Amino acid sequence: MAVATVVLAMPMSPAAACEDLVDGPKGVVASVTDGDTVVLDNGLVIRLIGTQAPKLALGREDFAEWPKADAAKVALEALVLGQPVRVRHGGERIDRHGRTLGQLFVTGATEAWVQQQMIAAGWARVYSFPDNRACVTQLLAVETQARLDKLGIWADPYYLVRRADRPDDFAGRQGYYELVEGRVLLAEKAQGRVYLNFGRSWKSDFTAVIDKAALGLFSKGGLDPLKLEGALIRIRGWVDENDGPRVEITHPEQIEVLRAP
Repeated sequence: MAVATVVLAMPMSPAAACEDLVDGPKGVVASVTDGDTVVLDNGLVIRLIGTQAPKLALGREDFAEWPKADAAKVALEALVLGQPVRVRHGGERIDRHGRTLGQLFVTGATEAWVQQQMIAAGWARVYSFPDNRACVTQLLAVETQARLDKLGIWADPYYLVRRADRPDDFAGRQGYYELVEGRVLLAEKAQGRVYLNFGRSWKSDFTAVIDKAALGLFSKGGLDPLKLEGALIRIRGWVDENDGPRVEITHPEQIEVLRAP
């Protein structure tokens, strides 16, 4: 059963963008903090939900700035700085830092869906949350094309899609956000979780773990992750180390089915 479908697409007009969003605040972009955060002239800090741009240090000590972070900020500035915009919500509206969350649309003479444009140009990756899952299908489509065309960040090996059947490639990548592709060798449920195993050694091979709360979201969508056994999939998430490298799946949009079993 397909959890998410990848469709190659050209950037769409704002009028054809994700539907069922709720209008939120508007203003003029006064400054750009980084490739996925802007500040409006009314003081609101807007986090471009659904995207993850390369991270700048922004004064944090001992923080290793991600490659192409400056270029991503410049790209966002070119798109929105000084422009009138509106935020539209499709999930949680405020994060724990007090930032406004939503899809951002330029509403001036040249209209643009900002997240879609940044991803299509290769300056951000799709990055969703259990409580903010709107528009992911459309954003995945343009991310796929940007990656195939090696645009922006996709020309840098730092953002390489990792292979699940090469666990040694994850050495030193704990705490990193990664895209990982591989064929699920075994899907099994134990202690309320589903484990997607990509190798025969559960002590050392790469694994994706779907927790109990996430299984509820799968069920609501009529999706059964146990049916992913034998499927070629791409997952995205933060890598940790627990009996080999693994990624925790908190919602279905972290999984794209590339080839069904």
